Amino acid sequence: MLEASLADKSWTAAPAEQMGSFADKPPAVMLDIDETVLDNSSYEAWLINNDKSYGSKTWGPFVDSATSLAIPGSLDFIKYAGSKGVKVFYVSNRKAHLEKGTRKNLLALGYPIDTSEDTVLLRQEKEAWNSSSKSPRRAYITANYRLVIVVGDNLSDFTDSYGGSIAEREAVMKQTRDMWGSKWIMIANPMYGSWESAAFGHNRKLEKNKQRKMKHDAMSAWAPAD
Repeated sequence: MLEASLADKSWTAAPAEQMGSFADKPPAVMLDIDETVLDNSSYEAWLINNDKSYGSKTWGPFVDSATSLAIPGSLDFIKYAGSKGVKVFYVSNRKAHLEKGTRKNLLALGYPIDTSEDTVLLRQEKEAWNSSSKSPRRAYITANYRLVIVVGDNLSDFTDSYGGSIAEREAVMKQTRDMWGSKWIMIANPMYGSWESAAFGHNRKLEKNKQRKMKHDAMSAWAPAD
């Protein structure tokens, strides 16, 4: 797909943000970090073993420990993109104060980070980047580059239309069917994501038992014959 995108100057993976004439802009790819480039399953295992839920008080020290592993294939892709003259941007909803640990982890695993400009774009780095929406950061990239491929593990990595119900999210998937597998590459994340919270209306303030019941109620389960 990267080869196809480089051959087709009309190709963009950011239809909502890629404005004006962009055919002659240098190409770039955008990758989410967590569960796309870095494997944080050891943190998830710690949560399970200690009967805890995600929280900034434990997530921050984990990030700063720089012990995440590499998602298989991600480094190969990033190095290949670089060999083709494609700029690589890491765009994550990790908060800005975690950038030092994030960069340390990426570099320790051999991930290249461009030093000519900021290519690690975290939430809260700029005032316009205070929310989990990645559209402002896609717009930041497309101001100077033709964004050819986006890689992520959650619908929010590709579009801001991710916060609806299960049915609404399925409608978004159908509306954007031409993007998947070519311009938008999804890495499966079975541990967490908006696919899970959609079952309980993304209301994380609900009691855990209510969340669990709503998730069970949303499942389409096999019914064996009598």
